[in-house]
Amino acid sequence: MRTRAHLPLLAAAALAAAGTLTAPTAASAASAQAAACTGYVGLTFDDGPGSGTTALLDSLTRNGLRATMFNQGQYAAAYPALVRAQVGSGMWVGNHSYTHPHLTQQSQATIDSEISRTQQAIANAGGGTPKLFRPPYGETNATVRAVEARYGLTEILWNVDSQDWNNASTDAIVAAAGRLTNGQVILLHDWPANTRAAIPRIAQTLAAKGLCAGMISPATGRAVAPG
Repeated sequence: MRTRAHLPLLAAAALAAAGTLTAPTAASAASAQAAACTGYVGLTFDDGPGSGTTALLDSLTRNGLRATMFNQGQYAAAYPALVRAQVGSGMWVGNHSYTHPHLTQQSQATIDSEISRTQQAIANAGGGTPKLFRPPYGETNATVRAVEARYGLTEILWNVDSQDWNNASTDAIVAAAGRLTNGQVILLHDWPANTRAAIPRIAQTLAAKGLCAGMISPATGRAVAPG
């Protein structure tokens, strides 16, 4: 979906705070709730890490949710402490290209550079080597998929679009999450304030349906129980 101009460089204090979340980890909270799960859905957040990441992680952990963060390589390289905070909070980290271009309009060499540099930036930041890739704007073709395969990446799109990138209201974002069914994936973003505000209600909505936030399987591209 549409990207936005990333916010200015974070202050050193904000970066330091990224690693000091005091709430129970999402992993431990999710584990405690696992017995009540009748299915799993994939919460995915694009375009981070950035100035909203710390607050987003705090809200997710406080509400017992885990998610996949599809990071842009340029921001993983700029804010490695935030990548480490994502992992430390029990989140999974995926590749969302380096600069968020329209990949289907690029040469194979450029596509390769966008993907490979992001793999390296995330690994260097402490996020591990991603196994999942989300093409910017959801735009893909045979060339993009061939490069993904070269790096052992599974392409992940979505079943439900929250429209948070399009200034959707908090109510609309919660309603979108309510349309999820077992195994499905929702598109969310790291930066909208309305998305952060929706997190507690998303947790309640999923719980009412017996759904828990799971990991996305590289084998199937569907949400499954965390391994």
